[in-house]
Amino acid sequence: MSSDHYFTAQPASDDERRTRTVRLAGRELEVEVASGVFSPGGVDKGTAVLLDHVPAPPATGDLLDLGCGWGPITITLALEAPEATVWAVDVNERALDLVRRNAERLGLTNVRAVLPDDVPDDVRFAACWSNPPIRVGKQVLHGLLTRWLPRLGPDAAAWLVVQKNLGSDSLARWITETLGLPVERTTSSKGFRVLRVDG
Repeated sequence: MSSDHYFTAQPASDDERRTRTVRLAGRELEVEVASGVFSPGGVDKGTAVLLDHVPAPPATGDLLDLGCGWGPITITLALEAPEATVWAVDVNERALDLVRRNAERLGLTNVRAVLPDDVPDDVRFAACWSNPPIRVGKQVLHGLLTRWLPRLGPDAAAWLVVQKNLGSDSLARWITETLGLPVERTTSSKGFRVLRVDG
C-alpha cells in the first residue's frame, strides 16, 4: 500500500497511465490519468461543481490553475480562452507531466505546466480557478493562498471550491481577515461551496 498523497512531489506508487473519457468545456475528451495524483479516476465532484458554476474566464492574459492535478481545470481554461496563457501549477511532478501530455494530446499550445518556483515573479493573473488541496493541512494551505492570491491583477478574481465540512466558511473568513481580500460565497452544491475572492 503506497503512502503517497497527491501533494507528494515525486510519487513512489506505480505510474500506471490510463485514458479516461471526460466531459470538459462542453465536449467529450480523452485524457490521460495516473495513480499518485489527485482524482485519478476522472473529474472529481468538487472540480465538477466549480466548473459548473464559474463564469467564463477572461479571453486573454495569464490564468492560474492552482493545484492542477492531471489538468481538468487547466484544460477547460485553455479551451475556453485559447488566446490566454494558462499556468498549471502543482508540486507533484507526475501531475505536471500528465497536464503536459493532455495539453499536447488535445492540441492546446497555451498551457504552461510548471512547479511553483517556475512561474516568473512578475506574472499577474487575470483569474485563478482552483480546487485547493485542503488535506495538506491549514499551515500549508494558508501558505499557498498567501503566496498566490495577492498575485491577482486589477479587477481579477479567484474562484475556489471547498467542501463545506472541510472548512469552507472558516477559510473564507481567514482569507478576508488575514489577506484583506473580499470573499463572496457564490454557490453551494453537492456538499461544496464556491468562493469568489477579489484581488
